[in-house]
Amino acid sequence: MDSYRTISKPTEPILFKEKKSKFFGYCFPVSNEEEVKAYIELLRKEYPTANHVCYAWQLGITTKSYRANDDGEPNNSAGMPIYGQIQSFDVTNTLVAVVRIFGGTKLGVGGLITAYKESAKLALENATILTKIIKKQFKIEFEYAEMDVVMRLIKKHQLQIISQELHLTCIMIVSVKRSDFKRILDLFKAQHKLKISTKD
Repeated sequence: MDSYRTISKPTEPILFKEKKSKFFGYCFPVSNEEEVKAYIELLRKEYPTANHVCYAWQLGITTKSYRANDDGEPNNSAGMPIYGQIQSFDVTNTLVAVVRIFGGTKLGVGGLITAYKESAKLALENATILTKIIKKQFKIEFEYAEMDVVMRLIKKHQLQIISQELHLTCIMIVSVKRSDFKRILDLFKAQHKLKISTKD
């Protein structure tokens, strides 16, 4: 797996109405649980009359973790339908929250599931979803005389140069797609005049 999908920036609220209840759907890019808490607190302050701020999030790229929170709604009627949409849109490092302002008519568990699912879906449809490539880096140290060899390999394999120091002894840090990492590393290591090191 060389890539993952996430959202680029927080979305504007999307309103879904059901039997006079208002559901405001939001998406936020997050990288840890502290950010999740901060966004939920922000929504609680913004909607002091809200009955529920239900949400779900997914974090991680290779190993994913998630949580779904019903915030006082019947069990699994809010958080899990929201999380289902996160899975459906195949995004990670993402928080989807739905703020409910009760309109006086109970929706029943089935109605709640539909309303939270639909609100989350609308919020995610409103988000800008990016595909990010997972890359790894390694360092090349070499004498200036080897510059042609190094640049030929970099161009041939379309590697990205992250930084370079060009003196009598040169240092370059290059970035490569994770799935190509070992193969490319071995090609550079085969050039005996180059010194190759990795971060891990």
